[in-house]
Amino acid sequence: MNISTNSRIPFPRSLVYSTYRDKLVELVPYMPNVRGIQVMSRRQENGQIYCVNQWHGGGEIPMAARAILSDDMLSWTEYNTWKDTECILEWHIETHAFTEAVHCAGVNRFLEDNGATVIESRGKLSIDPKEIKGVPQFIAGQIAKVVEDFLGSKIQPNLLQMSEGVNNYLQHQAKA
Repeated sequence: MNISTNSRIPFPRSLVYSTYRDKLVELVPYMPNVRGIQVMSRRQENGQIYCVNQWHGGGEIPMAARAILSDDMLSWTEYNTWKDTECILEWHIETHAFTEAVHCAGVNRFLEDNGATVIESRGKLSIDPKEIKGVPQFIAGQIAKVVEDFLGSKIQPNLLQMSEGVNNYLQHQAKA
């Protein structure tokens, strides 16, 4: 499944890019589908910044549904490489459920657009049914499709919600 979103934020590219890169935890209140983000590591090397962040989703999922969905199904670890000279973020996600089966990675490009910023997010999500452990192979294909549909229905809206959250955060900062 291809992941493709574009969003426009009416602030300069350098500010939008640095907000995404450096203010992630402060953005949580602006993202209703995220319960929390933990920065696991961050290091700078050779002009790039490498981050590992653990995300906890499910902010607006009803409590009854949360009782069925495990925390592992609503959490993931994100590995980021920030390329400052190009204003590019390369990312890949490791889900906490079906870890071996799920492969999700992409690139966000931060582009200047008349004083604003356009964020092009492109990625790919795939599920390998052979890597779904503990179930018969004929069922694994069905599970893979359900998991891919579920994750696909969350990833693209979350990318757009993140941009909206950054926009709202920057507007709030501009008024302060």
